[in-house]
Amino acid sequence: MAIYISGSLAFDRIMTFPGNFQDHILMDKLHMLNVSFMVDGMDERRGGCAGNIAYSLALLGEKPVIVAAAGRDFVAYAEALSKLGLPLDGIRRDADVFTALCYITTDMNSNQITGFYPGAMSLPADYKFPGLDPDRDLAIVSPGNVEDMRRLPAFYREKGVPYIYDPGQQLPVLSGRDLLAAVEGSLACITNDYELNMICKATGKTEDELLGRTLWLVTTLGAEGALVRGADGTELRIPPVPPQRVVDPTGAGDAHRAGLLLGLARGLSMPDAARLGSVSASFALEKMGTQEHNFTPAQFRERYESVFGPFPQSLPA
Repeated sequence: MAIYISGSLAFDRIMTFPGNFQDHILMDKLHMLNVSFMVDGMDERRGGCAGNIAYSLALLGEKPVIVAAAGRDFVAYAEALSKLGLPLDGIRRDADVFTALCYITTDMNSNQITGFYPGAMSLPADYKFPGLDPDRDLAIVSPGNVEDMRRLPAFYREKGVPYIYDPGQQLPVLSGRDLLAAVEGSLACITNDYELNMICKATGKTEDELLGRTLWLVTTLGAEGALVRGADGTELRIPPVPPQRVVDPTGAGDAHRAGLLLGLARGLSMPDAARLGSVSASFALEKMGTQEHNFTPAQFRERYESVFGPFPQSLPA
């Protein structure tokens, strides 16, 4: 089987602000906002939603196909993906632009301010999906090129491939019509709770009405875990898995999606797959950057069993 991950590939410049944003913003002056935050650290890391999800899936033993675009500065990133055994044939390479670049500043309360230069992400992927198998394959449409985010849900529905829709950071540029068209017929729509509220506002639909268009709503809740709701009436709160320490929240959502995809690829139910997502996310929280965490199968299993009990038999020990 194949797992297709469309979305962004980017370099992240991650900065830390030794204070709280709210202490430096005058709420009665938001109409003329002019603030500067002096950061005390900066790291440049490989990132982008598609790259992050693929990285954690590689740690879990999967070799997903990344469907995205990258620029002329992508050589070292491509080498890192190859070392993980990940295929590169789904990545469009363009020598005339730079790879997307994300500036992320995090304060002491884990609030974040992000600036994003799209670069090659402004180009749609041109992958032809050879060997697509609707009976075995799985896909996720994560934040990336907007044309792809509009086109690929319809493509997967036409081909009969189950897919997860994850609009994330691209919500501001997607219309309510775009969102409804993408959610319609999807296996699941996954967001955080703020993003889900944005979708409801943009589409004019309630959460229950969205569940009439997708089979599952998976809502991540940060330190409170995740909520899994099904069109069949299922509603389960998935508890978080405690990390050893919280260093950086950036990329935890993408790691969660990787664990979820692994579970679904191995035949688990959506709630059981979301439990794997919570485990995967906990490792990402422990490192600065979105592709710096690591774990062995034994460590993953141990952390799973510490919260959820016996490890699923369909997964490698």
